[in-house]
Amino acid sequence: MKLSWWEIDSWFSNVDYTIVGSGIVGLHAAIALRERFPQSKILVLERGPLPQGASTKNAGFACFGSLSEIIDDLTTHTEEEVTALIQKRWNGLQLLRKRLGDAVIDFKPYGGYEIFLDSDTSGYENCISKLPFVNDVLRPLFKADVFATETDRFGFKGTKEQLVFNPFEGQIDTGRMMQALLKEAAAHNILILNSQTVTAYHEKADGVQVDLDGFSFSTKKLLFATNGFAAQLTNGAVKPARAQVLITNPIQNLDIKGTFHIDRGYYYFRNIGNRILFGGARNLDFEGETTTDFGETDIIQEQLEKLLREVILPQTDFTVSHRWSGIMGMGAAKKPVVQQLSNHVYCGVRLGGMGIAIGSIIGQELADLV
Repeated sequence: MKLSWWEIDSWFSNVDYTIVGSGIVGLHAAIALRERFPQSKILVLERGPLPQGASTKNAGFACFGSLSEIIDDLTTHTEEEVTALIQKRWNGLQLLRKRLGDAVIDFKPYGGYEIFLDSDTSGYENCISKLPFVNDVLRPLFKADVFATETDRFGFKGTKEQLVFNPFEGQIDTGRMMQALLKEAAAHNILILNSQTVTAYHEKADGVQVDLDGFSFSTKKLLFATNGFAAQLTNGAVKPARAQVLITNPIQNLDIKGTFHIDRGYYYFRNIGNRILFGGARNLDFEGETTTDFGETDIIQEQLEKLLREVILPQTDFTVSHRWSGIMGMGAAKKPVVQQLSNHVYCGVRLGGMGIAIGSIIGQELADLV
């Protein structure tokens, strides 16, 4: 399809900044660029009808890492690296809340819990023994103990009686957050075009030629905020990681409120009103879930239902209302990749499954880099 002169003139002429990806990172980068360059022309390209990847598909956890996940990270990263990453996640959550407002994103400060299966005695004992140490590491940042043990009052079955509680965690409404960010971007005169796939780009002396399906245009700077879809850009430093999720129909008298983690964050669930959203089990099939294809698999969906039936809702009849998946960006290191790829091309990717927490800060850093 050929574009009209009006379309070319209004949308694709004299573009200063083109951002690929209209998720949390891309929109924060666009808004930060607008604040710095009020007269510039900023274009956001999104290949999906809605923000693809994970920004509209995540579980809505306002979290920065469970105790077992942090302990696991400390085996592969230095104490300083882990602390810096948690600080960045925490600062990102505050930036997101401040920019959009708690009421708009439906932030609920219910706190977060980690539960341990009876079969995971070694993991449980490791966490309990290292809990004081992790609190010491995080105290300068939070000015209080982050983790404490509590007795299970939710009626879980096949789990240790003690849970680990974190009062700093909360829930948000992912859909409302992204709608608010899109409105904010529109209010800042940022052009967002959906269903636009970048097929190639070519660096030139004064900018970048961007190829879309059947059309090309020029931009002074090109920024990629494509997270799980950034493997080629980063020579494999980012790998896609699919996360599968299900949600139940409403459950009468549901007494579960909060965000919950099992097994280093590989399983996670929360209430949405009187429904349970449950996701994870990627560790059952790492290879199969290293994909950019959306979809669900029997092995993972059956395991989620099994844990829901046997552990989380053992005395409760429930039915599954809906299932979906999102694509995260992972790598050998947890630190996000914010870098200049060439003279006029940049990327902010590899959010490590913490997009809600870290996305706003990475967007800001990406804009700062430019």
